[in-house]
Amino acid sequence: MSELKVRYSDEELEEFRVLIESKLERSRKELALLKEAFAHRDGNTTDDTSPTFKLMEDGAEVSSKEEIGQLAARQQKFITNLENALIRIQNKSYGICRATGQLIPKERLRAVPHATLSIEAKNAPNRRD
Repeated sequence: MSELKVRYSDEELEEFRVLIESKLERSRKELALLKEAFAHRDGNTTDDTSPTFKLMEDGAEVSSKEEIGQLAARQQKFITNLENALIRIQNKSYGICRATGQLIPKERLRAVPHATLSIEAKNAPNRRD
């Protein structure tokens, strides 16, 4: 009779740690670029244009900053999720579905390394999050 695997081995957890740290490094660089783009002020303002064009261009600038802000917030959330996954690796609870208690398949964790739900639990009709 084979035992049901209840957690990933230390070697498997190390594989996921390397993957997550790589994604974290890239994500932090992308967040820094987004923050830089959000804060960047150059000499290309609309101060010397007619009021009509200035209004249209200022509106586009605000819209662009809002989009960059939303992208930065989303990137920060992704980074936080990856950091939380590293904590789960440390306490050896990584890869365990929080709804079913079963192991999340490796394929899913490789695609979405911060996942806390199996596909079945995520797609369950009575899920509330």
